[in-house]
Formats: sequence, structure tokens, C-alpha cells
Amino acid sequence: MKKLFLSIFTLFVGFSLYAQQGHRIEVEIKDYDQSNLYLAYYYGDKQYVKDTVQRDANGRFVFKGEEALEPGVYMVVMEPENNFFQLIVDEDEQNYSLSTSKDNYVQDISFQYAPDNELFYEYLQFLEEKRPQAAQLQEELSNSSDEVAQQNIQSQLDQINLEVREYQDKLIQEHPKSFTAAIIKANLAIDYPEFEGSPEEVQMSQYRYTKDHYFDNLDLSDPRMLRTPFLFSRIDNYVQRLTYQNPDSLIQSIDWILNETKPAEETFKFYLIHFLNTYARSKIIGMDAVYVHLALNYYATGQADWTDPEQLEKIVSNAKTLEPLLIGKVAPDLKLQRPDGLPVRLHEVNSPYTVLYFWRYDCGACKTSTPIMKRFFEKYKDQGVQLMAVCMKTGDEVGGCWDYVNEQEIGDWLHTVDPNGTAQVHAVYDVKSTPTIYILDQEKRIVLKRLGADQLDEVMGQILEGKR
Repeated sequence: MKKLFLSIFTLFVGFSLYAQQGHRIEVEIKDYDQSNLYLAYYYGDKQYVKDTVQRDANGRFVFKGEEALEPGVYMVVMEPENNFFQLIVDEDEQNYSLSTSKDNYVQDISFQYAPDNELFYEYLQFLEEKRPQAAQLQEELSNSSDEVAQQNIQSQLDQINLEVREYQDKLIQEHPKSFTAAIIKANLAIDYPEFEGSPEEVQMSQYRYTKDHYFDNLDLSDPRMLRTPFLFSRIDNYVQRLTYQNPDSLIQSIDWILNETKPAEETFKFYLIHFLNTYARSKIIGMDAVYVHLALNYYATGQADWTDPEQLEKIVSNAKTLEPLLIGKVAPDLKLQRPDGLPVRLHEVNSPYTVLYFWRYDCGACKTSTPIMKRFFEKYKDQGVQLMAVCMKTGDEVGGCWDYVNEQEIGDWLHTVDPNGTAQVHAVYDVKSTPTIYILDQEKRIVLKRLGADQLDEVMGQILEGKR
């Protein structure tokens, strides 16, 4: 049996029949012989089971509870293949009954006391009527080589699309407060004006128009939207595909989304947590700037009051550690010591580029990186690149740093150490593991960071080429 995936226009909305406490949804499914039935819901990019019930003495399944369900799109899921059909739950549409069949739930469904669900399924049945007509025409179009015939077929397809759009517009106009109308409206295609210019200019104009009008029909302040199958993908597409993937652009887009969702407290909470976790885990160089922005501008300002105080302190403290280390910032100065005991400060190193290399002699990854770093320095030392190596040892272990330097014949690097730990290198540069690498420019601004040794050659070549 073909599964029903109504991922685009899953609609349902509330009606003001009577305001009862809690919820009660009675379901009858003809030819369904399993004992259990499940009520599930969408939440962000996932689906969760809300309730499981067994068939009662009358052959019906009743989902009920003393608390109202959160408004949104729910699914009635059948065993054993997990086929499902969808229901709308809204503040005033929580007590109703429905009847359908196992094999043809869309066409056979009927409701009592659920006008928004009726509205939704009338629309769905209309689409079911048009879908085979469009599919047949699409097949004819792909198989036709006659230009006149193709134009005729395309005209018929355009007419079907027009009929669907007219149905949608009429429903939205006649039932403007329904959840069904809100969902249909949220999924309407963008109507583009005519753009002039070269193909490249037209493409850019279309992109800008898409980004500017992407949410025109989707109300992000509507709390019901969090429990729909399309909100997450829409926001994800906006952030990941319509936004340039650099920290400043991402911060601007994310701030806009969070501001729009603020009236819907649960949606705001979901996306603030989602974005913070996404950029906390990001392996893309420089994206920690997004994490820092969210932590300092939302969590540190009391806008994430659901967060456990201990966890909140960790988030804010971590962001404050990372903030001075963001790409484009002037790297924190370090007062270190050379092998001969003379002091040296990072900011006093006079070089167009400085590679900061934090390492340990008893670190396996560092031992693997040593020959790579050696070749790198030989290639770039006469091109304005200084390699400042900071051995992360203190006290009695410092001598091992210089022994390793001599053994590996890398004494021409600028070797340093913080013998007493007074510079707090681990904390200042967030060195959680070694090797850790930063690239700094003449003014000691951070150009790139947390590269692998095997990436340095290619990256430095690109940096120097860009300066020429």
C-alpha cells in the first residue's frame, strides 16, 4: 500500500464549537485489524509519538487526555508499516471524531465537530483529483517531440496549475483565520516580477527577491507552525542555502529569524537552542563567531531563561573565551621565553605573517606534524612567514622541548615556552588539544585558525597569492 506523505500541504485548524478542557479525538478506521493506533506530531525536523491507544469495545480508537494538545499537525499512524494520515489540532479543535478506511484514507475520511479538518481534506481531495491529470500530461509532454503538441500539453498543465492556485486563493480568502489557510498560504510559490538585464543579472535579481520575500506568506510568529512538517526545512533552506555562508551574513539571517519567532515563545526557544548547538558543533573554520554572537547576545542577556544556571555559565564563559580568538580579531599578546631564557612577546614579532604553532613533544599528532611543519617553514621562511612554536610544557618538563627541537633539527623556528604557566596559554588561546595552529597577519590579526598541519601549505599559498 502506498504510504501517504503529505509533507507540503499538511493542514488542519481549529473551530470554535465549544471550549472543552483537554482533548478527545475518536478514530474509526474500516478494514484496519491491528490492535494499536498511534498519535504522533511534527516538532522541528523530527517526529514524536504523543500517545498510543488500543481499540475499545466499540471498535474505535480514542486519544484523550486532561490537558489540551499543543496546536499543530498530528499524524495517526497505523501498524505495521507505519502508514499514516494527518490531522489538524488547534486550540478550539481538540474534541472531534473521524471515520476513514485503511486503504483510502483521503477520499473516505469524514469528520464530526472538526470544520478545519473538513476544510483541509476537501482541499486534499481536490489535489488528489488533479494529480493524476497532471501526471498524465507530464508523461505525454516528455514523450512528445512535436512542438505544437508540446505547446498544447503545456497549456493544459498551466490550466491545472491555475485551477489549483485559484482554489488556494479562494480558500485563503474565505477562511482567513483557519489553520488550513495558514498552511496553504505558507506553501504558496513566490510570485516573481519580470527582471531585466543579462542572464547573470536576472539570476542575481531572482536570488535577492527570493531572499527578501521568502517568508512573506509564512508567519513565523504563529506558534502552530513549530509542529508542522515544513517549518524546519523552510528555515534551514533560508539559512543554509539563501544566506551566504560567512559569519556576518549568517548572524544577520539568524537574528532576523529569532526576532520574527519571538512572539511564539516555544518556537523562539527551539531555534535559539538549535542554532547555538549547530554552530557550537560546526567544524567550519570561523563559524564559532556565530556561536559567540548567540551566546553573548541572547544567553548572556537573559533571553534563554529556561537554561540551567550551571549550563548557562558554561555557555557564556566559553563564548567569552572564544570572543578574542575570532577571525579578524587581534590575537591576544603572549609573553613567553626563548630557549636561551630571553623574553619574547608575540606582538613584537615583526613579520608579515606569523604561524602560531602550539605543540608538545609527547603528542603523537605533533610528532606526525613535525616533518610537515619543517617542510612548510623551509618553503615560506623567505616569503615573509615566521613560525612561532609554543611548547605547551612547564616546570621540569620544559627541557624536553629543547631536546626534541635539537633531535628534529628545527632550531630555526622561533621556539618559545611559558615555563611557569604565568601566560596561561591554554586558557588564553583555548588550546584543548595539540597541535593547534593560528595564522596571524602583520598586525597580529587572526587570519585563520585551527588548521591541520597538512592544510598549511595550500592555505598560505592562497593567502600570499591573494596579496599579490
